[in-house]
Amino acid sequence: MLAIVTWNFCPTCIGSLPHTSPKEAVDLVLDQLTEMPFWPQLPGKGFNENMYAQYAYPLPGVFIDAEGKKVTVDLEEYDPESFYMDIITENVDAFEYREEYFSGFFDFMSRDLPDGAVALKGQITGPVSTGLQIFDQEGKPALYDETYCEIIRKGLNMMARWQEDRLRERCERTVLFIDEPSLSLMGTPFASIRSEDAIRWIDEVAEGLKGTVATHCCGNTDWPTVMSTCVDIVSLDAYDYGYTISLYPEEVEAFLKRGGSIAWGLIPNLEETFLPETVESLVARGVECISSLVDKGIDEDLLITKSLVTPQCGLGGIEEKLAPGMLSTLVSVSKGLREHYSLEV
Repeated sequence: MLAIVTWNFCPTCIGSLPHTSPKEAVDLVLDQLTEMPFWPQLPGKGFNENMYAQYAYPLPGVFIDAEGKKVTVDLEEYDPESFYMDIITENVDAFEYREEYFSGFFDFMSRDLPDGAVALKGQITGPVSTGLQIFDQEGKPALYDETYCEIIRKGLNMMARWQEDRLRERCERTVLFIDEPSLSLMGTPFASIRSEDAIRWIDEVAEGLKGTVATHCCGNTDWPTVMSTCVDIVSLDAYDYGYTISLYPEEVEAFLKRGGSIAWGLIPNLEETFLPETVESLVARGVECISSLVDKGIDEDLLITKSLVTPQCGLGGIEEKLAPGMLSTLVSVSKGLREHYSLEV
């Protein structure tokens, strides 16, 4: 992957919105994010649209407990035969999405695209985060079962390929985010995961994808590990952790020079941090993030043309009434950064 792409602070979102109406959520996306619209995950509709349930239901033996808000599997009782037959024969259509889990996706795909759309953005939950949120009969994350961890990775890969195929039917240029919030747990007692395994697992999920691929982590993590994967875009919570990536200027420079890009999560996704901010203050924060790398020798022109701007993370946890303002602010911050650096759309 790692194709040469210019973004010039293109705005998009991470994945979720707080709406319970798919139509209203997609209306907002298509009205605000005309350059890179995305299909919204709607966890407020119910546990089926939780990011872990969405991508777990096709896996063998999985039980989606909507009432208990939990995903489980009995590792002694599941039958993987038909699952592996679909993998071996590359039967991607066996992993077709169901509307009961993906109402935002299906509504989005039924719409006309904005005239200015240059790419469609989708998302899938990553293997580390998914594996830590599927629990076996003893309450232990299925990630630590070698056999089932492989099943998770292969299932995610097929679901990612199915989604990308559908998006590419609508727009030649696609961006698929592999959302990995649990990468922030690497190196802690909460996730016994080797960095080399995380790299390999993310690469396995991205295998066979034709478009641009991103990895998003909404906390601090081992950024050199993330930049060592095959992904084209590293997405981070720049509002709280933008300084952390500047600790690795050599790795950032190498990543950018081989075609990588950075998505700066500058827009707060909590009411208490969003409301005191202004477009001007958030643009200034973005300039500060860029300057922290330029001051360490990163070429400014390379960096700004390879940058996108997003919220810190998904917006599924906010009040619905705040969403239009957050997306409007996102677009205005993108415009402000473009004006600051004299960039064209």
